[in-house]
Amino acid sequence: MAAWRHEEDIRKSRFVAQASPVATPAEALEWFAAAGDPAATHNCWAYRIGDAYRFNDDGEPGGTAGRPILQAIDGQGCDRVAVVVTRWYGGIKLGAGGLARAYGGSAAECLRLAPRVPIVATGRLSLRCDFGELAQIAARLREMEATIEEETFHADGVTLIARAPHDRLDAIADRVRDLTRGRVVPRRLDA
Repeated sequence: MAAWRHEEDIRKSRFVAQASPVATPAEALEWFAAAGDPAATHNCWAYRIGDAYRFNDDGEPGGTAGRPILQAIDGQGCDRVAVVVTRWYGGIKLGAGGLARAYGGSAAECLRLAPRVPIVATGRLSLRCDFGELAQIAARLREMEATIEEETFHADGVTLIARAPHDRLDAIADRVRDLTRGRVVPRRLDA
């Protein structure tokens, strides 16, 4: 998903939900610090990155803000996302159920409206080629949606590490093998 913002007023309290893609828990915590408003009554948040998750009620009664935000993330089927809901108190108490509905609902609506970016599983290939083959192989890798992450030059050639979508790895390896008439045999790397 791409960064997004949603605002709504609920019984005179203003709720601003913001969502952003994140890759690591540290990145999520940095984003929360930047996105939250220190002048607001509460900045409650949650993130989900694969199996890692965390949430914070920021002074609201336990379980009424952070957990509903996390449930909204999970309910929308999102991953690698951080959501902060900032509240400015309007003078009417919402009660525990009202708070959970307000925080969870604001987060869910923000995520529902946000543009989605698919997460594509990738893998890596390692291959060693002669200097004369480098330009042609690099061009074919780019054509097949691969990105060269590393180039290591040796006296007699180059070792490339390329990243590509998992479902393309075998086709890329076959194409490189065919292109070099079997002289270059890419091998899959873990991760």
